Amino acid sequence: MEKMKFAIFIAVFLILQSVLFAFAQEITLNKVIVIAAPLGSPLEIVLDPKQAKQPVPASDATDYLKTVPGFSAIRSGGANSDTVFRGAFGSRINIVSGGGNIFGGCPSRMDSPASYISPESYDSVTIIKGPQSVLYGAASAATVIFEKEALNYSENEKKYDVKADIIAGSYERAGVNIDAAFGNEYFYFRTFFNKDFSQDYKDGDGKTVPSKYDKWSADVQLGLTPSENYLIEIGAGTGDGYARYAGRGMDGSQFKRETLNLKFERKNIAEILDKIEFNSYYNRADHIMDNYSLRQPSGMMNMRMLSNPARTVYGARTILNFNFGENNKLKSGIDAQYDRHESRGNLRNPFTKDLEFDKYGVFSELSSSLSEKSKITAGIRGDFASAKDLRRQSASQEKTRGEFLPNAFARFEQSFKDGAFLWYAGIGHNQRFPDYWELIQTSVAVNSRNINAFENLKAEKTSQIDAGLQVKAGTADFWLSAYGGYIKDYILFNYATVMMSNVKLVENADAQIYGAETGLSYLFIKVLRAEASLAYSYGQNVADNKPLPQIPPLETRVSLSYENKKLTAGLLWRAAARQNRIAQNQGNVAGKDFADSKAFNVFSANASFSANDNLKISAGIDNIFDETYSEHLNLAGSAGWGFAANERIHEPGRNIWIKINVTF
Repeated sequence: MEKMKFAIFIAVFLILQSVLFAFAQEITLNKVIVIAAPLGSPLEIVLDPKQAKQPVPASDATDYLKTVPGFSAIRSGGANSDTVFRGAFGSRINIVSGGGNIFGGCPSRMDSPASYISPESYDSVTIIKGPQSVLYGAASAATVIFEKEALNYSENEKKYDVKADIIAGSYERAGVNIDAAFGNEYFYFRTFFNKDFSQDYKDGDGKTVPSKYDKWSADVQLGLTPSENYLIEIGAGTGDGYARYAGRGMDGSQFKRETLNLKFERKNIAEILDKIEFNSYYNRADHIMDNYSLRQPSGMMNMRMLSNPARTVYGARTILNFNFGENNKLKSGIDAQYDRHESRGNLRNPFTKDLEFDKYGVFSELSSSLSEKSKITAGIRGDFASAKDLRRQSASQEKTRGEFLPNAFARFEQSFKDGAFLWYAGIGHNQRFPDYWELIQTSVAVNSRNINAFENLKAEKTSQIDAGLQVKAGTADFWLSAYGGYIKDYILFNYATVMMSNVKLVENADAQIYGAETGLSYLFIKVLRAEASLAYSYGQNVADNKPLPQIPPLETRVSLSYENKKLTAGLLWRAAARQNRIAQNQGNVAGKDFADSKAFNVFSANASFSANDNLKISAGIDNIFDETYSEHLNLAGSAGWGFAANERIHEPGRNIWIKINVTF
């Protein structure tokens, strides 16, 4: 039945595709439109991950993203946090790197997907809020794309580029990043290396928090450019590391990564067909967790334990880019992904598969100018997703479930006064297949209910409105991004105790969500700027009439900065309100609500000096006043480290760091 739905969707999709062709051609033929659009889409944020940020430059993708308004992190120590956006977690956020996805293997997300990404190895990070794109797969909360640029040395006298930086800081923090490339008009070669290390940090009270980590990664790119219209690029990468966790009963002694990708682009094919893009990828995460490599075994049994989960993902996609005039663009394509999870409890044994996923999708996205000052962007996507349960002694062993999942969005944007004022409004619908962590929950009897997540868990369906504006008035800039939505069959984790064992139960519920991020920037004089941002998220479990769990509190950031050609200096105040809207013992696979959290204020300072075009020195002091505080989404500390029950993990105390960037 689901395959039939997918086949019907393909037929309807082809019909709509024909309509989109006709619509775009009609617009082009009727009038020639020149549009003075703002840089980028109002719902898109584009960041440079190579620039130093405060707090201390990031060790993984989540650490980097949590500095963006609306983003938070589920913390369990010093590294490998899990990304949260607007209170949404896991596969509700589509994280893309190298053109594809890499998924962690740990059943409790000790190795989150973001932990395998070193931000400074990429040239840009693009954030698309809400279900407002269909090009990269279905994502209800946000799509985050880490990209490496294709290089072009054909017109450059300089045939090489080298960027390197080193960082040193408190708690023996040390790191190095190297990005080196060379080439000519026919090829380029690029290599990346990253190494990052830190000992356990101390909180504001001087108490040591188990958080030691050591990570490294290395990647290479080889690009062939036989002409200006062709690009063939091959990429490969690897990495590994370890991390000690204050909030878990085991630590990560291995985070091995293997990646391969192939990209092909052909441009200027015909008058309408502008470009063909093909991308294929292989990503594997091989993770080991144990309770003896980075700590002494403890507990009632005092046994040495080890688990070695692994996750392999293969995927490919093809996109056709059509131009119907300068301001009417259509992107259509297909993609496919195969995802295998396996594990073993002894390194001498072979891996055993426990779950397999397949996904096939078709999509189309149109961006069209309606006038000189307005445009519409719309997209439609259909996925057929399936999963097969290969777990031994599972109630659903060897069973397969598959579903057709439609997704669509439309957004209108309008600007006035040469882009000084812009507003937008969009609506999107997303259907999300349950992910690995949601499907593997064991069948257990609770209150006379037998819950089998693999068979009974429904796909999550999000319908959301996004709206906002941007205003430029003199030396002031203001922006607002707001959302409101209804989630049918929201996937909710309930923590319970069954026969003296803690288990996670997964059920569907209906939910309402809304919130906003807003910011203001004001330039007092040419060298003095003040900035402020505010982020708020709200979630309500409609079925039980209580809050959704794991929603971050109201948060604000206020900064004052001085900048001239060589010197910058800044002060940052970050404050979070108390969060008392909790759902006791509910949450997600990585964390749960267990108590209200306290408000906190943290003050930091930074400065940078550019000696010339080749040398820049940045430094900072995070948490100047050595505040003792914890994030609302932090985990409770593990009893194995001596933490009391429900005791939150504290964040680092005063942290001093320096970073040196060299380019030549």
